[in-house]
Amino acid sequence: MIRTALPLLALATAGCATAQAPAPRSADTAPDFRSRAPSEEIVYFVLPDRFENGDTANDMGGLSGGPLQTGFDPTHKGFFHGGDLNGLTKRLDYLEGLGVTAIWFAPIFQNKPVQGPPGNESAGYHGYWVTDFTRPDSHFGTRGEFRTFVEAAHARGMKVYMDIITNHTADVIRYEEGDATDYAYRSRGDYPYSRNGGVDGSPINDGFLGDTVRTQENFAGLTDPAYAYTPVVPQAERDVKVPAWLNDPIHYHNRGDSTFTGESSRFGDFAGLDDLFTEQPAVVKGMIDIYAAWIRDFGIDGYRVDTARHVNPEFWQAFVPAMLETAKARDIPNFHIFGEVYRDDSDNGYIAQYTRRDGFPAVLDFAFQNAVREVVSQGKGTYILNELFDGDVLYEGGEEAALAMPTFLGNHDMGRFTTQLRWDDKDIDRGTMLAKTKLTHAMLLTLRGSPVIYYGAEQGFVGDGNDQAAREDMFASRTASYNDNTLIGTDATTAVENFDVGHPLYRLIADLSEVRRTHPALTRGKQVVRHYGQEAGIFAASRFDPDTGEEILLVFNTAAAPKSANVVVNYQARAFETLSGTCANEVAAPGSAPIALPAFGWAVCRVSRTVP
Repeated sequence: MIRTALPLLALATAGCATAQAPAPRSADTAPDFRSRAPSEEIVYFVLPDRFENGDTANDMGGLSGGPLQTGFDPTHKGFFHGGDLNGLTKRLDYLEGLGVTAIWFAPIFQNKPVQGPPGNESAGYHGYWVTDFTRPDSHFGTRGEFRTFVEAAHARGMKVYMDIITNHTADVIRYEEGDATDYAYRSRGDYPYSRNGGVDGSPINDGFLGDTVRTQENFAGLTDPAYAYTPVVPQAERDVKVPAWLNDPIHYHNRGDSTFTGESSRFGDFAGLDDLFTEQPAVVKGMIDIYAAWIRDFGIDGYRVDTARHVNPEFWQAFVPAMLETAKARDIPNFHIFGEVYRDDSDNGYIAQYTRRDGFPAVLDFAFQNAVREVVSQGKGTYILNELFDGDVLYEGGEEAALAMPTFLGNHDMGRFTTQLRWDDKDIDRGTMLAKTKLTHAMLLTLRGSPVIYYGAEQGFVGDGNDQAAREDMFASRTASYNDNTLIGTDATTAVENFDVGHPLYRLIADLSEVRRTHPALTRGKQVVRHYGQEAGIFAASRFDPDTGEEILLVFNTAAAPKSANVVVNYQARAFETLSGTCANEVAAPGSAPIALPAFGWAVCRVSRTVP
């Protein structure tokens, strides 16, 4: 699984016309891929619909009619474009050459093809509007094609992470009261489950003690779901959800739309999607059964859990151990399960609570993303990174647990990092965007955490915004709002396919991935902050091989001008080997490394000589 590293100069000057696809990693390591800890993975996050169209026969998902019936319209950024499971399998060479060791993809379950009010419809290409949790969406392929993909990835030593949803299903349930465009949230205080109903004033759920008494016997008293709104299921969709228990409105909160504040954050419909009553033991068991089956049937390696903060903690306290036990029984010792806890600041205290109270082994590291944006894109002081890493002690398991937190720069919801660069500096030029993007990927691939590459970042995608505007096609796109952007690091656009193994960002990520994989200090090693300041400039940290104690010094310049500093290293260090960037040859004095970096430069330096 090792590919020869290229010097940075070669990476910077590699030409697209002469570049060759990287040689495949050695297949003899594939049987050992299960032994890797989550911190040892380099993850690639992709929306299957936007990656590669391997089979045009499934473009319309077996449906007939126009876009509003089939969901397929490659000219519209909110509809299916044709990517599928066969396309992912077809491009495994490309991902392997990038250094990817784990593939995480947006949900592939059968979705409601189209939903939304007239004139504002969009399709379930993203996978988050599930109707059938037991099979892939017909736009993506079959269970057999999913098995082929998993087996092909595993044969290369690549893990497979699925994106899953337990908070909600597709928008099927309507309410008798009000307007479908304005289902205001109705609270438990104003509309209790036992509120009076009928002319005699008797409780509509006699004997139900409330959602805090989480026993099956108690929930047997919940017989009428019309405690807040009166749910109505359209006749044509009475049996659309699979498993069948999902079709009964009694298993949903039915309180109207979430405002994402107060109690509505857990009990309200997420943008109109049917919010599951996850306090119910029957719902807990049903979701455990659904996702345990995917582990048993296909031997997948991990789950990213959508909208984790919108589900009650007791659900996760049952669900997470059940998934880990199922994986263990399937001989998957390092099953990775991490929750999405969306956050827009660099304080990891908030997301850490989900590892302590809810029991998630890991959560998506939104704090890392925000901290990197603040210091690189917004030019704030590098002390922010020190504060971020100081906060690692807040996670359950502390600094060691933080090694497994999936770190990232941008994603399908918040937008691409390159887009954020333009939000923070509307006058930024493409050269500066490329330099900052390279720097942040150097940080992503060497600092603590399990790095996640958002698809298209390695091809210089820039995006116009978040959500649909950040979900461009890798294959030749027909979407005008994507194709009018010139990418960075190349003169290409998304109007042509973008799988260029000679792109400077692809080559850089591949090189840094190789450095990471070959030095345990960068995957499993303790991290110690060495240098930071109140202004943009030098940030440094050391990481240590957990077996040999070998030190690797990481230094980054977040400023738009050259910077130098004497950076602390171990007193035994005497000389350095440059793994990436610009390193000093020797220490200035015991315990001090002289570092000089260009604007937005970095250095990955292995201590190559020590004294006793």
